[in-house]
Amino acid sequence: MDLTKATSLDLISLDQELTTKADVFKFLTHKLFVAGKIKSETDFLDAIYQREAESVTGFENGLAIPHGKSDTVLAASFAVVRTQAPVADYESLAPDNQVRLIFLLAIPASDQGAEHLDMLAQLSTQLADADYRQRLLQAKSAEEMLAILGENNVQVESQTSNQQGKLILAITACAAGIAHTYMAAAALKKSAAKQGLRIQVEEQGAKGLEDRISMQQVNEASAIIYAHDVALKETDRFKGLPVVDVPVAEPLKHADQVIQKALDKAVTYVPGSLTQAATAADEADHKSVGTEIKDSVLTGISYIIPIIIAGGMIGAIAVMITQIFGLQTLAGHENSWLFLLKALGSNMLGTLMVPVLSAYMAYSIADKPALGPGFAGGLAATMINSGFLGGMLAGLLAGYLIKWMKNHIKSEGVFSGFITFWVYPVIGSLIVGVLMLFVVGKPVALLNTGLVNLLNGMAGTSAILLGAILGLMVSFDLGGPVNKAAYAFCLGAMANGNFMPYCIFASVKMVSAFSVSAACLLRKDLFTAEEREIGNQTWILGLAGITEGAIPFAMADPIRVIGSFIGGSIVTGGIVAFFKIGLNVPGAGIFSMFLLQNGVGAVGNALIWLGAALLGALISTILLIVTRKQKLAKQA
Repeated sequence: MDLTKATSLDLISLDQELTTKADVFKFLTHKLFVAGKIKSETDFLDAIYQREAESVTGFENGLAIPHGKSDTVLAASFAVVRTQAPVADYESLAPDNQVRLIFLLAIPASDQGAEHLDMLAQLSTQLADADYRQRLLQAKSAEEMLAILGENNVQVESQTSNQQGKLILAITACAAGIAHTYMAAAALKKSAAKQGLRIQVEEQGAKGLEDRISMQQVNEASAIIYAHDVALKETDRFKGLPVVDVPVAEPLKHADQVIQKALDKAVTYVPGSLTQAATAADEADHKSVGTEIKDSVLTGISYIIPIIIAGGMIGAIAVMITQIFGLQTLAGHENSWLFLLKALGSNMLGTLMVPVLSAYMAYSIADKPALGPGFAGGLAATMINSGFLGGMLAGLLAGYLIKWMKNHIKSEGVFSGFITFWVYPVIGSLIVGVLMLFVVGKPVALLNTGLVNLLNGMAGTSAILLGAILGLMVSFDLGGPVNKAAYAFCLGAMANGNFMPYCIFASVKMVSAFSVSAACLLRKDLFTAEEREIGNQTWILGLAGITEGAIPFAMADPIRVIGSFIGGSIVTGGIVAFFKIGLNVPGAGIFSMFLLQNGVGAVGNALIWLGAALLGALISTILLIVTRKQKLAKQA
């Protein structure tokens, strides 16, 4: 964007005698008021100080970029002041920063962040250039400073893809996702260009992932720089690459040294050694639709697990308090503390879970702009009782819709923020909501109702078959895609009020871990020292409901070992299903035995549930020992 469109000569003041931050804010706020940019100086000052309470707005090299967002702002704009002496009490990220050049941004509340982000990104990127800053600090008049602000040097420091030097990758991310993110990126680009290097910088900021690093670039790269103050996304892409990890402010002060560290770490690294991993089906830029859908579902599930566990446990605690202390009357009174506590747990499962699933499935496909439409679609799915299936459909609709919009509805400059923060969430949410409420959601709701009725009507042989199938899936790959598919099915059933499938899942998860420990204990002579060491630990993981602990044991002989696990798991699943025991508290491990529902009563349920796991583990233990003997006999 052209920065001069957001300011003017009467909003630029040079060499003012302002010694405190409060003086600076009052001075610039008055300038904005006189220029007709804000309606109330008092209200705007309140907005500035509210923003200051969140984090400091002083940076490095004499700079500060405070800002306020309020209904009192009439048009997005900024005022500039250069003080005669440093402002002594202006807090900065760099402790030794002597603030003299202050840009105060005024953002309308109705702006939804579009102008805010564009101005900050543009200012931050341009101010990262030391020569540019120096010219602003030395400008002799407001006219000269306005002319300098009108220059656009953002494109000068490109990603230098036309050069032939080593390729360095970088990711920048700061807490606010704006100023430091772009300033650090610009500093690294400039330093790389000076040294004749190629560089690709991915900004993980308020707009999501920008200038995303491709897997082809990962294969060509010599090293990667992480310049960040917050957790970075998707760093698995860079496994094996030499890494330099620094605070996001470090490139602003020592960009040359940061890049030199990366070059030093890359001395023995051969670019392209990650080619096999990089060209696999999970390549970020060229995923197949099937892989993208699978990743989307798994991402959504990973985000709802904490909600499910928390909601289930809160509800269970409320039930246990009610039963232990005989507070049934209190629990039945609407708005009593016990009623509200139980309702909190129920709403986390019944109201919150599906929208979060949808939102983060959409997020996996199309990043931050898809969150709003994802939440809207999930809420619509809940409104029409389409449950877990409807939530997954809504997440896919929102993700692919926003992905299409990002590829086909674009704009440069000032309108890019409008597209990102208004068109994508508003139009996207409206389209997904309408589709779910009035078009595709209804058939899914009917399908969901049919599935619920089918599960609720299962008894005898059909229930045993379901339990056996779930048991097989849980132990088939010990936490892999098949296991996760079973988990997704159980969560979907739980969301629809049928708690039997998850009860089966929780019991079967102990089988593989228990059987490994038992086999190694009973027949130490059949197993290696490494296998016995694993066996000594897996039973503890089994108590926590973790199947992955048996993976190292299974890797050496997957067919025999996994086959043994499946044999016992099928029996466990069938027994739990036959008695129709339910469990609505995910992730409780062995403590699940105290939270079981339906079936044959509290004590009977606990004995059957744990007994089924132990019986399955016994069968798997026998199979493990028999198959190991067969293997050793063939090798003799």
